[in-house]
Amino acid sequence: MRYYESLIKKIPYSVYLYQINYNQLNSIMKTLFQIKALSFFVCAILLSSVAFGQGIGKAPASPRDSVSGTVAGANIKIWYGSPSVRNRKIFGGLEPWAKVYRAGANEATTFTTDKDISVEGQPLPAGTYAFFVIPQENGSWTVIFNKTAKQWGAFKYDQSKDQLRVTVSTKVIPLQERLVYLITDSGFSMNWETTSVPVSIK
Repeated sequence: MRYYESLIKKIPYSVYLYQINYNQLNSIMKTLFQIKALSFFVCAILLSSVAFGQGIGKAPASPRDSVSGTVAGANIKIWYGSPSVRNRKIFGGLEPWAKVYRAGANEATTFTTDKDISVEGQPLPAGTYAFFVIPQENGSWTVIFNKTAKQWGAFKYDQSKDQLRVTVSTKVIPLQERLVYLITDSGFSMNWETTSVPVSIK
């Protein structure tokens, strides 16, 4: 009888110890959860700040631009990426001499005409073309109308796909910070840094 009485007396104490251990464990779990939630919140704030600093509200370095007009009865449109000089040497520096250049930034520049035209005295059928140039330190530059209109830069440029190649004489102009294309009554030009590349259309 005394054995059972002593056993009964021990039960509440064991339950009490269990309750203490359970409460301690529950408290620890809550603390860990709060720390984890706080860490997640801090990481989210940091990532949001980085994303904001890198993209949101920041203008791209080479924004897309376009120009259109009517030349020799044809509707012309040129779509291009517009990089800036930013205190760099462009032709003969950033863009090497005698190497095909995308004539813009990022995607290749595209040239569209809705009618057959004559470029520098050579026929160019209506259509959309990738437009490239080959800068030369001395002498005339080569301008290229390539039948693969959609391509990234000149990385996969294929000369066999050229529709037309002509040579033009460049002009020296005052510093042009951002690359631009201009359409005139007699054709168009690519102007950047201190170089203008005029192309005649008839």
